[in-house]
Amino acid sequence: MLLKNGHVFPVEGEDFFGDIRISKNVIAGVGKDLDALPKEEIIDCTGLNIYPGMVEAHCHLGMEESSIRMEGNDVNEMSDPLTPQVRGIDGCYILDESVKNAREAGITCVAAGPGSANVVGGTFVCYKTNGKCIDDAIVQENIAMKAAFGENPKRVYQDSKIKTRMNIAALLRNLLFKTKEYMEKKESGKDVPFNMQYEAMIPVLKKEMPLKCHAHRSDDILTAIRIGKEFDLDLTLDHVTDGAIIVDKIKESGYPCIVGPAFTHKSKYELKAKSFKTPKVMKEHGILFSITTDSPVVPQEYLPICAALSVKEGLSGKDAIEAITLSPAKILKISDRVGSIKVGKDADLIVCTSSLLDPQNEIKNVFIDGKQIN
Repeated sequence: MLLKNGHVFPVEGEDFFGDIRISKNVIAGVGKDLDALPKEEIIDCTGLNIYPGMVEAHCHLGMEESSIRMEGNDVNEMSDPLTPQVRGIDGCYILDESVKNAREAGITCVAAGPGSANVVGGTFVCYKTNGKCIDDAIVQENIAMKAAFGENPKRVYQDSKIKTRMNIAALLRNLLFKTKEYMEKKESGKDVPFNMQYEAMIPVLKKEMPLKCHAHRSDDILTAIRIGKEFDLDLTLDHVTDGAIIVDKIKESGYPCIVGPAFTHKSKYELKAKSFKTPKVMKEHGILFSITTDSPVVPQEYLPICAALSVKEGLSGKDAIEAITLSPAKILKISDRVGSIKVGKDADLIVCTSSLLDPQNEIKNVFIDGKQIN
């Protein structure tokens, strides 16, 4: 099909009035006055804006279902503080209405996975928000390994295995050390008993999968950085509520940040510094960052509103849109497929009446892999 005469916001490059060709689920052409091919369906986008589908780099979409209690809550496996062997794909219900709401709002790709109850919680799955079967929607099954620092694991296991932040760090280090030992024995040809936890952590040590670090307070962020450097890991800093306080240290680390959710009540001490100003600080210091809802903490469909509130606090509109499209795709290392309008990328597109940052914006059409969803 051919989307004609729209106001195109490619994210990579300047906006323009023109056309987008979709062929075989990908963007096959971008430009002005493209000629229609024989039998090509034409969609007139005169007076409408066209954006790439929005991307969420940290959420639990489909893992804590709507209008249900424990039966539909598969976010945290709170049986042990170390559960790297569990996989988000096995707890994600793509038919939940929260996924539908996200899709209709133009959030077309998300990374969803375990919560922050455990020191190591299991793997995130990256999927498109369309279809009846999660296996058919996968962009990358094991895209990151969740880890958590600070109050959450300390609170969950205070009566059993964790009393202090020191032990959170020690438990993670011990798992990494044991995985390294296990991996080296296997690679040397030694016969070692199979260990599912260590097997799950090997891609983290090999930098094939980032450690996705829940950290709000400055000391927890610094602990995540310290362990990341100690073991030479690829990691992301998720939430970074105190990020502005230690922004120089974050910049020095080279690790990207997933900022938020700021559209919430300060429900605990770790959120004391929570602010929509943090994205601007990240941008000013040249740190790769995205904005998150941490859905269902904030409903997934409000991702563009979170970005708009960051604009109110000084972030430019262009940078805010990039923070919910291309930047999260870069952080997830899937920007070759999603996050901008470019020939060869997946045809994930939003056709709407106004800016994505306008709360009165009306979504007219959403395309995922070239298929018109609504």
